[in-house]
Amino acid sequence: MRTLDRIDYAIIRALQNNGRLSNKELAHVVGLAPSSCLARVRALRDDGVLGETRTEVAPGRVGVGLQAMVFVRLRLHERDAFESFRSHALAMDELVALYQLSGADDFLAHVAVRDAEHLRQLTMDGFASRPEVGHLSTSLLFGAETRTLPVYEPDDAS
Repeated sequence: MRTLDRIDYAIIRALQNNGRLSNKELAHVVGLAPSSCLARVRALRDDGVLGETRTEVAPGRVGVGLQAMVFVRLRLHERDAFESFRSHALAMDELVALYQLSGADDFLAHVAVRDAEHLRQLTMDGFASRPEVGHLSTSLLFGAETRTLPVYEPDDAS
């Protein structure tokens, strides 16, 4: 895996701000020839620096009427329990994001559902019925503002 330089960081920042930039536009923004820019982007993807590109969707337009955060505490803190719950949660269609936590709760699941009844069914059938789960706490999500990850360029990047 190669060391990132200032051009790589410029590409990362530009794509985080607008993932729909064409290669030609991106090359102009970072000051490269389009062929060089495309090679850099491919290398960043191959190295695992850049992941999947996704499109933001308006929840209400696709039938999502309610979002919630489900805090999950496992009964036992054993590797098998963590892996079993994680695999199960990742298979849920309603799951938007899954975070493994330190502290009182072990996981935080961001879910998107049609309505309150769908959320009730999901918490009962998808979470509470799991043998690994010891405690649940659910908070409705009334709004969200998301941002891109900060990119910390080393002081000596050239």
